Amino acid sequence: MLLLGFAGAFRRSELVGIEREHLTFNDKGVDVFLGRSKTDQEGKGQSVAILNGKAFAVAERLREWIEAAEITGGPIFRRVSRGDNVMGDALTAQSVGLIVKRYADAAGLDVSKLSGHSLRAGFITSAADNRASISRIMEVSRHRDPRSVETYVRRADRHNDHAEDGFL
Repeated sequence: MLLLGFAGAFRRSELVGIEREHLTFNDKGVDVFLGRSKTDQEGKGQSVAILNGKAFAVAERLREWIEAAEITGGPIFRRVSRGDNVMGDALTAQSVGLIVKRYADAAGLDVSKLSGHSLRAGFITSAADNRASISRIMEVSRHRDPRSVETYVRRADRHNDHAEDGFL
């Protein structure tokens, strides 16, 4: 869930709304169809392309989860009981934030600065750090206004191509 949430710059509600029927795997990754989102209130739907990637193989990890959890339809991300049984009902948007914090804490990160939105914000910041153009970032994040993305990009670029570079 964390990998897909990050790779797709998904909002918490979008992430928990993904169903098996919304996924189309291909040789480069997976296409995730979103039936409705904050920027698509009419419900026309949007497709988000997720590259398999060299470092994390997001689509392969997703496929492994689906197979291990024996998910043939319905929600992809589901509650897991104390006995490690995968339940039928989807996680809530709130649970995404709790999971982000749980795994961030396990990694030794300051959880007070993290939330479910950190997956989305982290993708945008990382893409900007890696010199992706705002238009390419917007293709994944599905922002309509470049000014929204620029707030993340400015934070990411504060020390890159700095005005002081070369003379201080």
